[in-house]
Amino acid sequence: MVRLNINGREQEVDVDSETPLLWVLRDTLGLTGTKYGCGIAQCGACTVHLEGNAVRSCMLAAGAVEGKKIVTIEGLSPDGSHPVQRAWLEAEVPQCGYCQIGMMMAAAALLRGRPKPSDAEIDEAITNICRCGTYIRIREAIHLAASKA
Repeated sequence: MVRLNINGREQEVDVDSETPLLWVLRDTLGLTGTKYGCGIAQCGACTVHLEGNAVRSCMLAAGAVEGKKIVTIEGLSPDGSHPVQRAWLEAEVPQCGYCQIGMMMAAAALLRGRPKPSDAEIDEAITNICRCGTYIRIREAIHLAASKA
């Protein structure tokens, strides 16, 4: 059993402590907003917040995060009202959309620490991969979210 705090709820899950957090979220708890992309913590599709920081959940053992606060896209804003989520729609960021949840989670973490980031700060902080190449719109949406927060 592993005890996790996910989206503000304490939960005990019957998984091996070495199970990647991504699979606990998706398969055990049904929180499918977090996506599987590469499985080696490179693409960022699986990004969640751990104690407020953006982390890749595919390579993070569930046992390693016991007692720490984890937030998924479902916990960021269940109704889509978070400034980043609204900005993503307004800037029409998604194409295929697969990477966008991880991008939004990374952007929300960035804005929490840097409310008005420069383009260089965005480029440095957002290391997620978008196969469709929507990086210009992602940067635009981050600036838009920053202006509305």
